[in-house]
Amino acid sequence: MAELILIRHGKTAGNLLGRYIGSRTDEPLCDEGREELAGKQLPEVERLYVSPMKRCVETAEILWPGFDRKKMQKVMDLRECDFGDFENKNYKELSGNGDYQAWIDSNGTLPFPNGESMDAFKSRCLEAFARIVEEVSGAEQEWIASGKTGIFRAGIVVHGGTIMAILEQYGYPKAAYFDYQVKNGCGYRLTPVEGTRLWNCLCLQ
Repeated sequence: MAELILIRHGKTAGNLLGRYIGSRTDEPLCDEGREELAGKQLPEVERLYVSPMKRCVETAEILWPGFDRKKMQKVMDLRECDFGDFENKNYKELSGNGDYQAWIDSNGTLPFPNGESMDAFKSRCLEAFARIVEEVSGAEQEWIASGKTGIFRAGIVVHGGTIMAILEQYGYPKAAYFDYQVKNGCGYRLTPVEGTRLWNCLCLQ
């Protein structure tokens, strides 16, 4: 069965400052982020899917330098959440903001003011992941039919929120959304749980 390598993008300047960097802020990796990624070794992949944000595309290019960039598939619905009025701000800058305090008190369940609701964000991420799984399954069958052996792998480079949304629904063992928080440049190796739509999660540091 196919394996999926699900990775969060490397560090950006906004990440270093603790800012909410969502789908409105398209910043590249910072030097520290690039250096950390350059030291990582991941297995080669047959397919590569990325959020179209610069930080994800650049991460994929560093992690899999030999992959044909023309074949890299950018998936719009894998973008990070739209943080609305909180975008590109950190908790210090939002301190005293009534909307922010209400959002904190709701444990992050309220929609972001002038941004995206968690339900809408999770829904598009899950739909995108389901499409990728279906495509990977078909590609794996063609790969096997051609006489190739070994493990068919696909890489997916996205955002922290995207990973949490996907694994809250499809990860095994089952866990809550925030339990799947992962550091920049890290992620999970996913293998199918037989007879289910779930995926075993092995943390990759």
